Amino acid sequence: MAKIEGFRVKNFKALKEITLGRLWNLQDEQPLTSMTAVIGKNGVGKSTLFDAFGFLADCLRSGVEEACYSRGRGGFRSILSQGQTGPIEFEVYYKEDGNARPITYELAISLDQTDRPFVLKERLRQRRKNQKHGWPFSFLVLNSGSGVAWKGDQYGTRIDESKDELDLVKLMESIRSGKDFEESKETEIVELEDKRKLGIATLGSLKQHPRISAFRRFIEGWYLSYFTPDAARSLPMAGPQKHLNIHGDNLGNVVQFIEREHPERFKNILKRIAEKIPGVEKIDTEKTNDGRLLLRFNDQGFKDPFFAQNMSDGTLKVFAYLLLLEDPSPPPFLCIEEPENGIYHKLLESLAAEFREHATGRKGGSQVFVTTHQPYFIDGLNPDEVWILEKGKDGFSQIRRASKIPSIKHLVEEGLPLGGLWYSDYLNLR
Repeated sequence: MAKIEGFRVKNFKALKEITLGRLWNLQDEQPLTSMTAVIGKNGVGKSTLFDAFGFLADCLRSGVEEACYSRGRGGFRSILSQGQTGPIEFEVYYKEDGNARPITYELAISLDQTDRPFVLKERLRQRRKNQKHGWPFSFLVLNSGSGVAWKGDQYGTRIDESKDELDLVKLMESIRSGKDFEESKETEIVELEDKRKLGIATLGSLKQHPRISAFRRFIEGWYLSYFTPDAARSLPMAGPQKHLNIHGDNLGNVVQFIEREHPERFKNILKRIAEKIPGVEKIDTEKTNDGRLLLRFNDQGFKDPFFAQNMSDGTLKVFAYLLLLEDPSPPPFLCIEEPENGIYHKLLESLAAEFREHATGRKGGSQVFVTTHQPYFIDGLNPDEVWILEKGKDGFSQIRRASKIPSIKHLVEEGLPLGGLWYSDYLNLR
């Protein structure tokens, strides 16, 4: 399972600069866990951190200019950290699997002379086989849409940022001239037509760039939940669908698919939801005369079923999350903002356990990233899995791992719940 071990964002709204986990140049830090939760008060930047992942995914999907305006962001200047001149930067440090060599992706976005956002810099880097220490080799280097990509899964060039030693223009001229035959065999000059599109979006479709392709597929596979109960109450056209979409308006279609193609998984979902929602003994679908789909909930105390339109927000959310966790081909990265909204507080610890089990309990699960302000949810996690986000004196967000706070691990080992410690202000950064 591909996994993010570290993430850095700079100059994005309230996130002037924060880092979570391990980066290529921060090897002493512990990587992100398979289950990660970010906690904090209202207004400290939790939604912004969630949107940082969403923005990066949107950049790949539709280009940086459209991403700056998507989902109500308001354009580049609206998302640029107040008082900063840019660029907006992201860094993702990830592994394709547990034994793979880590790959770092770096992205910088700025404004061009026409005041439109464009991709200023883009880089992918990885250590070579058997290379244990030192600077990793860059295998994609783009400045303003122009640069060099190294083919295959072995080659690259070593760049020492402290010396700014790479003359990209000179390297491109050398490759074009064929003076360095060996370098020319390994490399490909890149000249993107649209500087507002990511290089990985174009190069990731080419078989000669397997590492770029793998990273592109990884980002494309991210699932960021924008689920709303009202969307789940809609009446879609009938027809099975494999995956729940980000808004949840195809909930009934996914039920059709899972019930038909994976009946044992569906039985497991029903069993688990019955444990959480008393009375629910059966869930199925009904096709209307005009070809639309009704989602039915059968309560053991009533003869006639209830339809999704009559079910509570909490019931629909719990059901949707369980469907996500039982997806036969789950996304590599599952990101959910405040899953607790509308859910009975005593269900939250067990819901956290469901997410955790999915992330860590079986091969092929998803890495799960959650933002929350509910202590009951945090009670189901350990200090390595929890990060505290607070607002600093300068107005920008600061973040720290709960396990970095002195005495927290000891208190949890003594039996004190982590959410209770947060509620009692033991997890404050200051």
